[in-house]
Amino acid sequence: MQAEPQGGLLLERAMRLSDVDAALVARCKGNDLTAFDEIVERYQHKIYGYVKRLVGNETDAEDITQEVFLKALNSLHRFREESSLQTWLFRIATNLCRDAHRRRQREKGWLSLWRQADEQNETEEGGIVDPPDDRFNPEKLLLHEELSAMLSQAIEQLPLAMREVLILHDVEQMPYEEIAQALGVPLGTVKSRLFHARARLRESLANYVYGV
Repeated sequence: MQAEPQGGLLLERAMRLSDVDAALVARCKGNDLTAFDEIVERYQHKIYGYVKRLVGNETDAEDITQEVFLKALNSLHRFREESSLQTWLFRIATNLCRDAHRRRQREKGWLSLWRQADEQNETEEGGIVDPPDDRFNPEKLLLHEELSAMLSQAIEQLPLAMREVLILHDVEQMPYEEIAQALGVPLGTVKSRLFHARARLRESLANYVYGV
């Protein structure tokens, strides 16, 4: 008996998942709150993993993940099912992460100004500036831990738009079309951002491995 092509299996699995999600959404719209608990159970781990990789902080990731599902619960009656439930949840998560990123950038601007003022005052008063934090000294880490840390750092340094696409495609293994729906951008933009994100990662890791 000839094996079914892998693409057919993936399509069949996606259709089964879509049917389950559609049933859960219908139950939620019928005020069955246990159905929403099932949605949370199905997608909480994926959403948390995606958010954590974007924000790089467990506490913030937990808060944002909770906010994602709270927003989904309050908005589910407006969900028109033009996209999959997973795509819709990832779109909510993406928007909340973007909001958090903008807040963080504003806070960094203020903190930078305060830090400069503090350092100037310490210098003028003859104070001693704290030495650099050496907790991340590579000599204190095993090689694989160091490389893993470098990869995480390289991903965190990517522009947010590139980071979103890279994580959704390479980590969450989401198809291009679904990523485009989740991020609200054209398909060509998704492919372009992924190409440039991978190129930057290769460059960053090459500099580390070969000391370029």
